[in-house]
Amino acid sequence: MKKTFLLAALLLSVGAFAQNPKGGISAEMLSQLAGSYQGNGTDKALRNALNAASINVLAASADKIAMIDTHFSDEVKTKGRTNQLSSGRCWLFTGLNVLRARMIEKHDLGAFTFSQNYLFFYDQLEKANLFLQGIIDTADKPLEDRTVDWLFSNPIGDGGQFTGVSNLVMKYGVVPSNVMPETYAANNTSQMSGHMATKLREDGLRLRAAKAKDRPAMKLQMLKEVYRILALCLGVPPTEFTWARYNSKGEFVSEKTYTPQSFYQEFIGEDLENNYIMVMNNPAVEYGKVYEIEYDRHVYDGQNWVYLNLPIEKIKEMAIASIKDNTALYFSCDVGKFLDRKRGIADLGNFDYGSLLGVSFGMNKKERIQTHASGSTHAMTLIAVDIKDGKPVKWMVENSWGADSGYKGNIIMTDEWFNEYMFRLVVEKKYIPADVMAQMKQKPILLPAWDPMFAPEE
Repeated sequence: MKKTFLLAALLLSVGAFAQNPKGGISAEMLSQLAGSYQGNGTDKALRNALNAASINVLAASADKIAMIDTHFSDEVKTKGRTNQLSSGRCWLFTGLNVLRARMIEKHDLGAFTFSQNYLFFYDQLEKANLFLQGIIDTADKPLEDRTVDWLFSNPIGDGGQFTGVSNLVMKYGVVPSNVMPETYAANNTSQMSGHMATKLREDGLRLRAAKAKDRPAMKLQMLKEVYRILALCLGVPPTEFTWARYNSKGEFVSEKTYTPQSFYQEFIGEDLENNYIMVMNNPAVEYGKVYEIEYDRHVYDGQNWVYLNLPIEKIKEMAIASIKDNTALYFSCDVGKFLDRKRGIADLGNFDYGSLLGVSFGMNKKERIQTHASGSTHAMTLIAVDIKDGKPVKWMVENSWGADSGYKGNIIMTDEWFNEYMFRLVVEKKYIPADVMAQMKQKPILLPAWDPMFAPEE
């Protein structure tokens, strides 16, 4: 404490604060700040501890070290767990895991996975086209225009959301994972994405400088280069393949040649673009309204992200109806908050940051959203709910961080945590009440691409 006072005095003596504008930290204020820190025995012990361990380790609540009850009253049947590794493809893994659970149950399969790499190839190709065409569409605007600036800031990435899944699957179909396996670049996307982004930004400048009549041909040539990069890094997507089908007992059933589209139609056959709605719990904007996010899509001629904002209890009703009918759901949340990654438990009581640091953290969900302290960051597959006395007490999601992560590859969430950090849910229309479907008929309120609540899920 003496050293702090000496430092303040030294700074004052050399005129460090002489020209401070109004509102700056003056020498008197610094003295008050330094004096407010007691530096007593408790503070010294905490400082020593924080010098050697992370805040999360020291804030972990001893009251929560026991494993939570893992029984669930209702759980969707599914097999196997996937791993997105060092990539931001949670949205793609989640969407395909929802379809996988349905396919396994419907056709009595053993553990089965779709190829994430196959659709990721087309995701990156479509996103490159979305950027380049967006640059053409805004070529008459100045470079500092907010939309143009946003496009150059976000030329491509590996994150996304459900409309990416629905548009890509309906356009390109699906293939089993062994038909187009993962590659190093698919599992570790940063370098490929970085080089693609640099090339697209360069191409964007060239398109802006070109004559309007020359831009379509230029875009085609640019996309050929993108295709080459993707083919080298991810492989060439198959247009036809042979697949041998086995049942859950490992017995051979059939062998047949498919296209990606015919495979999807035979084993899933669902209209993903028109059979679902997306709902969200965002208390920072008005409930009962439909919102659309400009440029929040994966395919240029596809669908923007459109969602209905609802109170959390209404969303829970639909989630429970779907789970009870053995139907998994696309779910997203602010996954890192109060998550014990080792045990796979998301519980508001897992960490006591206030007691450790001696300050209070009192913002509610609305305030956290408004101040960028919280938002949807990760997509997972909602597969279970535990209902007691007619009320949900906990939920479980299938994650895409591997079978050894969390609780058997899953994360268990208390209902209180669900209230605070759940954001988005994609629900099949047959589980949606008539009053909610009626609300979806509204003309969406268009929000800009840079709206803070709509960063891609990774």
